[in-house]
Amino acid sequence: MTREDHPSGTDRLQEVAAKLELADDDIIVNVQGDEPLIPPSVINQVAANLAANPACQMATLCEPIEDADHLFNPNVVKVVFDDDGRALYFSRAPIPWHRDAFADGGRDISGGQWWRHIGIYAYRVSFLHQYVQWPPATLEQLESLEQLRAMANGVAIHVAPAIEAVPGGVDTQADLERLRVQLGGQA
Repeated sequence: MTREDHPSGTDRLQEVAAKLELADDDIIVNVQGDEPLIPPSVINQVAANLAANPACQMATLCEPIEDADHLFNPNVVKVVFDDDGRALYFSRAPIPWHRDAFADGGRDISGGQWWRHIGIYAYRVSFLHQYVQWPPATLEQLESLEQLRAMANGVAIHVAPAIEAVPGGVDTQADLERLRVQLGGQA
């Protein structure tokens, strides 16, 4: 339904917005394919968050990371954000880095706050048209995270904790097997 040469899902979404001739001020939500169990309330939340934050061109959600295995797993994308809910950075690495607790290979995550980025985005259509004009950013390519192209170009991304728990995404074969069991199929 869309071209096969898009470097990211955001680029693909812009093609859809252009084909549908959506207005520049419309808000469009992209649920990543690796988040098949995302609750509808969370989809509505991310759209409402973007509408409520006119200085931002994108919005996304997060949830707390409560165990070290998730924090140190590169398939779990982490996010840090400021007191106004604006993203500071996304990474596959543990961020922020707890200098003392992680020294010499430590994995004690008590006393800190870490956030898992949830694979959902809301965009203003006008932003999507800008996004596709920018080449993939160095950080985007390094981390393989498309939202870093927006950040590299000075775009504010609103981040908020999800109002409902979001089951983990499907990033590995083990995740797929877990999902199959959860949906009543065989692993």
